[in-house]
Amino acid sequence: MNDKQTPDVNRDLKKDDLIVIAGAGGFIAGALVRYFHDLGFSRIRAIDKKPLPHWYQQVPGVENLSLDLSEKVNAIRAVEGAVEVYNLAADMGGMGFIERFRVECLRSILINTHMIEASYNAGIKRYFFSSSACAYNTELQKDPNVRALKESDAYPAMAERGYGWEKLLSEMFCEEYWAERGMKTFIARFHNVYGPYGTWDGGREKAPAAMCRKVIEAKDSGATEIIIWGDGHQTRSFMYIDDCVLGIDLITHCDELIATPINLGSSDLVSINGLVSLVEKIGGIKLERKYDLEAPTGVAGRNSDNTFIQQVLKWEPNTPLDIGMQATYSWIEQQFVDRKAGKNTVIDRL
Repeated sequence: MNDKQTPDVNRDLKKDDLIVIAGAGGFIAGALVRYFHDLGFSRIRAIDKKPLPHWYQQVPGVENLSLDLSEKVNAIRAVEGAVEVYNLAADMGGMGFIERFRVECLRSILINTHMIEASYNAGIKRYFFSSSACAYNTELQKDPNVRALKESDAYPAMAERGYGWEKLLSEMFCEEYWAERGMKTFIARFHNVYGPYGTWDGGREKAPAAMCRKVIEAKDSGATEIIIWGDGHQTRSFMYIDDCVLGIDLITHCDELIATPINLGSSDLVSINGLVSLVEKIGGIKLERKYDLEAPTGVAGRNSDNTFIQQVLKWEPNTPLDIGMQATYSWIEQQFVDRKAGKNTVIDRL
């Protein structure tokens, strides 16, 4: 997606070592499966609790298992024979889901609890956990002109209710398994990942996909309005999926980052209004904006301070938002057309 040189990854991993990726029926982990497959790794075990026909992507040659990893016996089965484990499994979605289903989000703690213990008992060499910027202190995110969040800003703790607290506690599990038991764990705090092959309808979609769908629907129906959650002034940074999977690989194979939470996100801040304007430009349409002030909006502002990742990895997510959003819009538009034609789409499989 960009012309910047891809940094080298120093993996202590053979091409036929077994890699386990949990949550692989979803957006990010599904992309991670494809990423490692395309690099030539021949033994990948992909796991998700959704039935296989409901997975976002299925990659040829990969061992796909439908298992609920919140059950201990399934976690043990999942990591058998593995060398590395990437735990991206969680019950989550966009802000609408996170604010309305806090219990479901909190229950994801069972997944990491069982997966990290099973991985330790199986002698896993490296264990990656996908955390979130929702782990950061919400008191620091009350202004759209928020200062970028550095890793130490998670404490004193006041995480996003439900989802954020689950992530923060799971981070602590990873830190203690290294401190007490010597297992190499790695923790990335994701900041708003977007791109093709993600949820774009149905209630779990995030802002970039939602805005693309709304603009596409308006063009199709002839509507002249777009509904925006909140007042449009709330700000975020958005990371393209290709940057995310590369970042996971870099972080997991950097021993300087063992048991050390690190931001993985773009540092380019944009308002929701600005995001809408970008999608309107891509779609070639201008809509009247209606603001739903009662809708879930999350914190007022959130951005990633990338000082640490630049220092350690000499890299940061760098796909420009307009480039990534163009690819995302084009993919969702084709999904929309296919659904109207009665074809099977990602959203129909969820």
